[in-house]
Amino acid sequence: MGSEVVRYNYRLRPGATAERALIEEWHRCRFLWNGAVHRSETGAKPTFAKLSTQLTATRARSWWLREGSQVAQQQMLRIYARALDAAFTVRGRGRRRFTARKKTLPSLGYTRRGFRIRGGRLVLPKGVSIPVVWSRALPSEPSSVRITRDSLGHWYASFVVTREAEPIPVAEESSGVGIDWGVARTATATDERFDLPHAGHRKRCAAELARAQRRMARRRRGKGHPPSKGYRRARRTAAKVQKKAARQNRHDGRIWARTVVEAHHLIAVEDFIPGFLAKSTMARKAADAAVATVKRESVERGRRAGRRVVVVRPAYTSMTCSGCFARAKQRLGLDERIFRCWACGHTACRDRNAAGVVLVVAERGHIGVDDVSQVDHLPSGGDAVAVRAGNLLLFRRERR
Repeated sequence: MGSEVVRYNYRLRPGATAERALIEEWHRCRFLWNGAVHRSETGAKPTFAKLSTQLTATRARSWWLREGSQVAQQQMLRIYARALDAAFTVRGRGRRRFTARKKTLPSLGYTRRGFRIRGGRLVLPKGVSIPVVWSRALPSEPSSVRITRDSLGHWYASFVVTREAEPIPVAEESSGVGIDWGVARTATATDERFDLPHAGHRKRCAAELARAQRRMARRRRGKGHPPSKGYRRARRTAAKVQKKAARQNRHDGRIWARTVVEAHHLIAVEDFIPGFLAKSTMARKAADAAVATVKRESVERGRRAGRRVVVVRPAYTSMTCSGCFARAKQRLGLDERIFRCWACGHTACRDRNAAGVVLVVAERGHIGVDDVSQVDHLPSGGDAVAVRAGNLLLFRRERR
């Protein structure tokens, strides 16, 4: 049994002095991030080596930056350089956004030489000591830590540690599952036993959230005035309701992902990006489904377990037949929930058929529907006759 690198999260209880030091350190890191964004927009793509050299020169001139930790500042620039490389590789463009002071939650990273654990407390540079709520013991010495604050004002420490991999049941080589994401049903699998229904956690909290938001609106002061204590209490109540629903969705996603990973060797996941749904009439229900959270949990858990995880492009998966792989002549509307193939007569649930297409594409080692030819679906034995149907070349079995 091998080892795996995971994160262990713990609650922090910083005092007023320690919290003030963390906020000031976050402002320094945010200043460096915004400066790196400005340089990337006005000049060439900055690398971490160039950003690190500029940081040394900037710290020599600015006493404000020298009061902070150089480790945290270098980690911020390293994260920016990695994000920039990912943006160039995946999207073909490297533009990053500025970090706003009022809209971004604090996040600080420290490597092993930037923190210590002494007497059950997390000790950071510049004499910052924070008590940690040790809900469980660390399996090994942490290599790095990331300190974050959520919308409720709670501070957390995420340690990167190495532990022994958990035993996973051995799955058959031929076992595979295709997963199609949706709104009416969060996840539709090729086997209906592994479907993830739409739980509707946010819908159940909608009335309580609406009351908290109305309270916020009544207690909001005019522009230019600081928020009152009543407004901050109402905002905290609204954030607590939203976070409760998010935790429930994350918990359901983890349980479902573990069930799917333990039973299958091949996991084919539709690379669905639900961001466009936020601008449609299904925005509220799409947010309640939390497709991105469940998708991330299934992919990460499958890769950690050593399963074969394939992410398939979603183009034409709903328009293609999972039996003969013929594509529909026209795009299907969202109100059409039954897929009917005009070539072979196959009829199935639209989402179930799309999950079958995703699985077929992954089994043949491709990432898109267009990469799979009709020859891959030709039955063995007998004679095949090519039939031209529109712009598709189909194959059918000739009866004797």
